[in-house]
Amino acid sequence: MARRPDPTRKPALIQQTIAYLADKPLSSLTFRSLAKALDVSTFTLVYHFGTRAELIREIVHANARGASPDEAANLPITTLDDYFDSLYLSWQWTQLPENLHRQRLELEAGLLEAVERDELSVTRPLFNQWITMGTAALVSFGLTEEQAQIEARLLVNMFHGVQFDLVLNQNREASAAVFNAAVSHHRQRIEQLLAEVAR
Repeated sequence: MARRPDPTRKPALIQQTIAYLADKPLSSLTFRSLAKALDVSTFTLVYHFGTRAELIREIVHANARGASPDEAANLPITTLDDYFDSLYLSWQWTQLPENLHRQRLELEAGLLEAVERDELSVTRPLFNQWITMGTAALVSFGLTEEQAQIEARLLVNMFHGVQFDLVLNQNREASAAVFNAAVSHHRQRIEQLLAEVAR
């Protein structure tokens, strides 16, 4: 009788891979190097992931699931204050030193995907998902669809830019000051647009 596959094996391999990549570039990842580091066979990795592209896709998805605090992910967004509370909760999580390598992996995966566009397609959908969520929230507050899309994309781009600064320079105080200033401008802009729509 064939042995049943262990359902915990694949998630464990993904988490071990994320830990392995803490001080290594995602672009250097191969089945051979990973198998040696994790003390498993390349067959094990091929069995669970099939291809390198699928392995990277799984890493990015797992990384994204852990890339925001549960409080922010589960916070109901019914008011403008809720919307900004979720942004600040996400930023607080981002600043934790132990999460810097997760952010680096996210940024590197996006750049890798820009080159390997045919093989990899996971970061772009995640990026667009954040914009879609932001757009829906802003529309629910009263912005037009066009206004909301622009403001949501601006916010996501800002967040990624400050995130890049934090990962690159690891200056939490400077990055936090820029983030707070940017969110303050974002709020003023949203309130101004809502006032114009209400006229």
